[in-house]
Amino acid sequence: MRKLLTLTVACAMLITMSLQAQTHEMIVQMKKVGAPIQSTMYGLFFEDINFAADGGLYAELVQNRSFEFPQHLYGWKTVGNVQVLDNGPFERNPHYVRLGYAGHKHKFTVIENSGTFGIGLKEGATYRFSVWARQVTTGAPCKIRVELCDPYTNGERQAFVTQRLTIDSKEWKKYEVVLQSTRTLQKASLRVFLEGQQAVDLEHVSLFPTDTWKGRENGLRKDLAQALSDLKPGIFRFPGGCIVEGTDLETRYNWKNTVGPVENRPLNENRWQYTFPYRYLPDYYQSYGLGFFEFFQLCEDLGADALPVVSCGLACQFQNDDPAAHQPMDKIDSYVQDALDLIEFANGSTDTKWGKLRAEMGHEAPFNLKYIGIGNEQWDAIYPEHLEPFVKAIRKAYPNIKIVGSSGPNSEGDQFDYLWPEMKRLGADLVDEHFYRPADWFLSQGARYDNYDRKGPKVFAGEYACHITGKKYNHFYPALLEAAFMTGLERNADIVHMATYAPLFAHVEGWQWRPDLIWFDNLNVVRTASYYVQKLYSTYKGTNVLNLTMNGKPVTGDSEQDGLFASSVMNSTNGKVYVKVANTSSNNQYVSVKLEGLKKGKNYKSAKAVVLQSDDLEAENSIDNPNLIQPVEIDLQITNNTVSGSIPAHAFVVVIINE
Repeated sequence: MRKLLTLTVACAMLITMSLQAQTHEMIVQMKKVGAPIQSTMYGLFFEDINFAADGGLYAELVQNRSFEFPQHLYGWKTVGNVQVLDNGPFERNPHYVRLGYAGHKHKFTVIENSGTFGIGLKEGATYRFSVWARQVTTGAPCKIRVELCDPYTNGERQAFVTQRLTIDSKEWKKYEVVLQSTRTLQKASLRVFLEGQQAVDLEHVSLFPTDTWKGRENGLRKDLAQALSDLKPGIFRFPGGCIVEGTDLETRYNWKNTVGPVENRPLNENRWQYTFPYRYLPDYYQSYGLGFFEFFQLCEDLGADALPVVSCGLACQFQNDDPAAHQPMDKIDSYVQDALDLIEFANGSTDTKWGKLRAEMGHEAPFNLKYIGIGNEQWDAIYPEHLEPFVKAIRKAYPNIKIVGSSGPNSEGDQFDYLWPEMKRLGADLVDEHFYRPADWFLSQGARYDNYDRKGPKVFAGEYACHITGKKYNHFYPALLEAAFMTGLERNADIVHMATYAPLFAHVEGWQWRPDLIWFDNLNVVRTASYYVQKLYSTYKGTNVLNLTMNGKPVTGDSEQDGLFASSVMNSTNGKVYVKVANTSSNNQYVSVKLEGLKKGKNYKSAKAVVLQSDDLEAENSIDNPNLIQPVEIDLQITNNTVSGSIPAHAFVVVIINE
């Protein structure tokens, strides 16, 4: 309640404070609109870190469903006569389990799975259990009993939902049944009992909510996908950064293993399993159930352009000093072909090999891919050397595809200075810049792109987040500094064409990296203060930049500008003007925003503001308090095309001025 009162008072100040001698007058020039803002300007970057895919966005509730973890029963408790065999129906997932008679009518053969950090269930919701199964011997049909259980209950029974399935063939078939949960639980489990004495073989044991995003069977967790949709992204980069490289080339993310029937997509080792030994997660693998087809489908759902990234033949350079770890140049052709085949998968006609596969998966029309990224955070001369054959081959086969190269892992320095000219020499369309930097860096970078070469490649700010030293979590202050920094992205929309915060997701029980945009547990979603910053920029993106100055200079947080950062855009479709102002100082700042250069007699009639503010810089949204920090909308007065008032200390404000 105290927090809400503070925010209400701050918003009231924005309306009621009169102009004083220290007013900061911001002039928005309306006579001539500036650069167009790309549809891709604000978007999303997905990487399978922090259990973002399996256990997160991918809605599968069973862990190790195909028994392909190196320890084949990892994630499963077994009782009785359970064997693991390896001659199953799916070539790239050959393992399965055989449930046999336990040897006594009062003993049981059971397998039990508790998912990733538990199986989250909601009361009244329905869940689709499916399994590939067969009888082991000819005879009467076999039966299995499927149960949803609360293993920690003090009640009379652990199982609260039970269904039976009859396995009626010696041939492998898919069986399924829908279960309706009668409880809401964070950590339920799934049990499968053998009933009777006849053995049965089980493969690809799966449990999905029926209410997935867009209702798809191999679908996405609806609340997490909705959080992405609400951001109105224009670009979606996937499947990640470092996982594209892999700790070694054998474990790099290979898109060709992620398409086709989901039952036959092979398991991959996730490099984030062991990258941080102090946050070691030995059960972190990639089922590839969320693969490139599903990513393209999600992009289409979100109305975002897809930006897939493929390996350039270099394993993670942070983890490999030996040149032998990388693909030699005389054997790079297969990697180049992977990139060409990906474009064919996305855009090819159905009479091509990969276009036909896309159609067989349920999407006959092309996905209209426009961009492709080659490599991630590579550096030194070895990267341009590996990139060049990709550029040549893609330009020849697909001249309209835009290629994204990299400036390495740093936002400045020798490698950054070396790679930018190399990207220009090779003809990359965009250069991916990454910056996970502290507060003082973000406060100093308001004018970062003001003097970039306008004739070279465009900028993709592909991974960024403010990291407060000693406080790497999602409190309000870094979000405010991100908002301030983004005014420079917007002001330079002629050179900055894409920007994506990173990482995107984090499970509260399985994170390895923070801060992150969206946190979640098995049942709940937390939209951070940084999330709301991104949402405000994408919601009020506009179509063209408007020149905004204070005392004749851009508002970039210079020492004489009292911690203010600002940018302005116009929406040509409705005539609205959006002015974004970040006050990073600890004082209220008196500001007037004046529209100049209007045609004679032209007057804007109304205005409002959306305010994101916190008096407690360390406040953060959490599972227990997910709505602590949220934008608040208030009405403003406009007189003579001027909006005036007080910007509260430590606030990000979007002013919307209407015709």
